[in-house]
Amino acid sequence: MKGMGASMDRKTWRRTARAWTGALTLAVAAASGSGLAAAQDRDYEPVTDAMLANPDPADWLHWRRTLDGWGYSPLDQIDRDNVHRLGLVWSWTMAPGVAQATPIVHDGVMYLPSPLNVVQALDAVTGDLIWEYRKTFEGSPDDSFRARTRSIAIYDDKIYVNTNDAHIVALDARNGEVVWDHTVADTRLGYRYTNGPIVVDGRIIAGMTGCERYKDGTCFISAHDARTGAELWRTSTIAQPGDPGGDTWGDLPATFRSGGDAWIPGSYDPATGLTYWSTSQAKPWARLSRGTDGDALYTNSALALDPETGRLAWYYQFVPGETHDLDEVFESVLIDHRGRQSLFKMGKLGILWELDRATGAFIAAHDLGYQTLVDVDPVTGRTAYRPGTIPNPGEELEFCPDFQGIRNWRASAYHPGTGMLYIPIHPTCVRGTFNEVAREPHPTGDFYYYGNPRWTGWQSAGRLPHPKSPDHDGHLVAIDIDTGEVRWRHSTRLRSLAAALTTAGGLVVTADGDRYLYVNDVETGDVLFRTRFPSPPQGFPITYAVDGRQYLAVPVGGGRVPGAPNALYVLALPEPAAR
Repeated sequence: MKGMGASMDRKTWRRTARAWTGALTLAVAAASGSGLAAAQDRDYEPVTDAMLANPDPADWLHWRRTLDGWGYSPLDQIDRDNVHRLGLVWSWTMAPGVAQATPIVHDGVMYLPSPLNVVQALDAVTGDLIWEYRKTFEGSPDDSFRARTRSIAIYDDKIYVNTNDAHIVALDARNGEVVWDHTVADTRLGYRYTNGPIVVDGRIIAGMTGCERYKDGTCFISAHDARTGAELWRTSTIAQPGDPGGDTWGDLPATFRSGGDAWIPGSYDPATGLTYWSTSQAKPWARLSRGTDGDALYTNSALALDPETGRLAWYYQFVPGETHDLDEVFESVLIDHRGRQSLFKMGKLGILWELDRATGAFIAAHDLGYQTLVDVDPVTGRTAYRPGTIPNPGEELEFCPDFQGIRNWRASAYHPGTGMLYIPIHPTCVRGTFNEVAREPHPTGDFYYYGNPRWTGWQSAGRLPHPKSPDHDGHLVAIDIDTGEVRWRHSTRLRSLAAALTTAGGLVVTADGDRYLYVNDVETGDVLFRTRFPSPPQGFPITYAVDGRQYLAVPVGGGRVPGAPNALYVLALPEPAAR
C-alpha cells in the first residue's frame, strides 16, 4: 500500500494484539483536574527522541509533525486521483472558546487540545473518548488570547500541556492523570502560554508570552526536565541593562522593556545541535511609545539556542527597532538548500527570509510586494524604513499591512518534491495614529491591554483593503524557495484561518473564512476537492494513518461564528478504496 511502509504492518500487529473488545467505560476521577480513565487496558509504546526525529509516517507527533517545521506528511494513499472521494468518517465537538488546535496522533490515539487547556484522548479511528483532562484555574482567564491552546507535545509516556496560567503540566498518556504540574511564572503578572512546547533530548522547551505590560521580569524561553518539570535553564528574550545588547534599549529601565514574547513553538536541528526560536515585537509597538530609538534586542529576532544550556549561539534581528507591530515571530522552517543548512521564515511583512542556520548569516530576502514600510539591502539583509513611515506623535499614518500582517500564525508548509513553501496570506492596510503612553501598571490580561490606546499608544482609524488585492482577503501562495517567485496562488473572498498542510500524495490542504476546506494540487494549484463545514476551518489540519487507512483531521470553529460549535472533522476515502 502506498506511503505506509513496514511500520504500518507493525502497528497493525500491535493493534490487533490488543484485542480491543467492548465499549468504553469511563469513570470520572474524584481529584480536581484529573482525567477520565478508560476501563479497558490499551498497550502504549513510549515516544523516544529517535521517533520524534524520524516519526512513523502514520503518526503526527509534533505541532508541524517534524521538528524541522515542514508541516509535511509522507503519506500518499490520498492523492490527486482519488481525493475527490473523501468523505466524513467521524466528528467531535470541542470545548467552547477561541480554538486554534493542532491534534497529535500516536499509534492510533489522537490527543486533542481545546480552549482553556482541555485535552482529550480519542480513538483516532472511531472518535470515541478514551480520557479527558480539564485544567482548573484559580481565576477565569480572559477570552482574547490566553484561552487558546494551539498545540501540545508528546514524549515517553506523557502529554505536555503549556497552560493559560503559565504552568507546564505532564499528563499520563494512558489515562490523562496528572504526573506533575510545574509553575513556570506568575500569571498575576500577565504571564501565560498560548502554544505548546517542543521536546529536545528529554528537555521540554517552551516559549513564554504575556509580556505586554510593564513589570519586573521579562519574557523568556525555558527548558524543563521531562520526568519532573524541574527548570533546567531560562534565557531572557529581552537584553537587560549592563548585559550584551542591553544598550540597544538606550537608558530605558528594565521595568519598561516589554515584549519579546516567544509564542510560536521552536524548531530543532540535530545536525547543528541548535533549537531555533523567534521573538515578537517590542512593546508598546512604536518607538515613540516605548521611549527608545534603538534596536531593542532581542525582540523581532530569530534566536539559535543550545538546548543543553540555553546559551545564545546566534541571533538575527529582522527589522531592528520595529515600530508598527509587524514582527517575524512565526515558524522557522529548516531546509537544506543549495548545499546550505538554511532557515526560512516569513513574518507579517510578507518577506521570505533565508538564513544560514549554523551561523545566522543572511542569505536572501524575497519580498511578496505587499508591504509599504521597509527596504531590504539584498547583500547585507539590513532593513531600513522608507521616508515618512516612522510614526510621529498624533500624526496619522496609512501603511500596509495592518497589524494582522500579510500573514499570521497560520503556519506555512513545505513540500520537498516541489521545493516550494505554501503560505496562507491576507494582504490589508490600515490607517491610524501612534502616541506616547502612560508608564504605569496595566491591568492583567491582554483583553484590557490591547483594547486601550492609553497603554498601546495606537488609535486606529480603520482597516483598508489592499490596493493589490481589492477583491480577495485571502490567498494561498506557492513560493519557490530558490527564487522567491510565486508559482501559483489560490485566491478567496475571505482570508484563511487555518494552516497549510502538504502530503506526498501531491496535495496541499488549506481553507478560507467562508467555511470551505480546499485540497489543491501542489504543482498547479488546481482545486481537487472542496467541502464546506458549519464553521470556518481554524487551526492546524493534520493527516495520519491507522491500520493502513489514511485520515485527514480538520479543526473548525474557533469562536468566530456565533452559535457554531468548535469541532474536529475527520475525513477518509471510502473503506473499499482504502483496502
